[in-house]
Amino acid sequence: MKVFLSGTLADTALLEIVLGRAADLVPARLPGHVVLDPEGGADRLTALRPDPEQVAPGLLLDASAADVERLCYFTGWQSEEFLDVALPGEAEPVRARIDLSAEGAPWTGGAHDPQAAELGCEIAREIMRGHGRRSAAMVRKIRPYLAARAWPRVLANAETPCTLRSDRTREGAVCILEDRPAHDGFFRMRDFTLQHERFDGSVSEVIHREGFVAYDAALVLPYDPRRDLVLLIEQMRYGPILREDRHPWVLEPVAGLVDAGESPETCARREAVEEAGLHLSTLEPMVRVYASPGYTSEFFHCFLGLCDLGDHSGGMGGLDSEHEDIRSHVLPFEQAMQLVDSGEVNAGPLAMMLLWLARARERLRSAA
Repeated sequence: MKVFLSGTLADTALLEIVLGRAADLVPARLPGHVVLDPEGGADRLTALRPDPEQVAPGLLLDASAADVERLCYFTGWQSEEFLDVALPGEAEPVRARIDLSAEGAPWTGGAHDPQAAELGCEIAREIMRGHGRRSAAMVRKIRPYLAARAWPRVLANAETPCTLRSDRTREGAVCILEDRPAHDGFFRMRDFTLQHERFDGSVSEVIHREGFVAYDAALVLPYDPRRDLVLLIEQMRYGPILREDRHPWVLEPVAGLVDAGESPETCARREAVEEAGLHLSTLEPMVRVYASPGYTSEFFHCFLGLCDLGDHSGGMGGLDSEHEDIRSHVLPFEQAMQLVDSGEVNAGPLAMMLLWLARARERLRSAA
């Protein structure tokens, strides 16, 4: 069977990941069709729709039944959605997935930057890692979260300072010997063995570890420097429940998972609206830190959000679709610090961000 692939799927590197093999691909053009770029997150797929005035560029794949099954697993399509189309130069009809109701702007593949292409491949790796173990129905359900879990691997490619710590790299000084299947749902566990270069130049013994693969999150502490007010949110949290804490409601900064392809700054502003009904004027970077580097990949992008809290009296917020039940508190900075001292603030990120603000507070209030 020959299959015409277009748009985001007409990427040889991504297709090799999806198919699990290098494929012979031939450039092709399909008259009477247009490739559209629907709105949505970075995990969205382009759509192919009939249009008599257009010609859709793409690739022609000589596909086996297994190839089509893997394509459907990755995309969430059904095999019956592929229709026969006439392709110039082909004696027999070829198959293409046509979406008659697709909407969106014409796709401009040349506008995609290298980072977007890298993210596409990481999303493919994240999804196809579960092939044969996670159902296609589950992939369709959690696809945005799988994409969000791939995005930190792209963000982690940025260089970070190494003035005191070792500048040895993962590629040069760490060797993953085995990576065994483990739990892989909304969260993922990795069960692996490794060796690494030691400080004395020798190589470590083989080490067996388990780790928790999480997400990057954007955290923002809203602050009104004119009135010296901060906004804290309160919600019930599962970590304290697992610890069997008598009081699982926790004071925290505004926070949320960074969607695939989304900047942490955009996420911080979006979450401020969703959780606290707050539009921030200025974001100031605070710190970028691992939550607990001994066992999880979770990473925090922390910001101070300058805003006017004069008319904000707190209230309820959060998205019903995410089962959020959030209460906001607006209070003087000194009262917030008293909560740190008393232990009522027991979420590390909030304590860290309030202490950061304590150092910057005089500068911010002078400039207000």
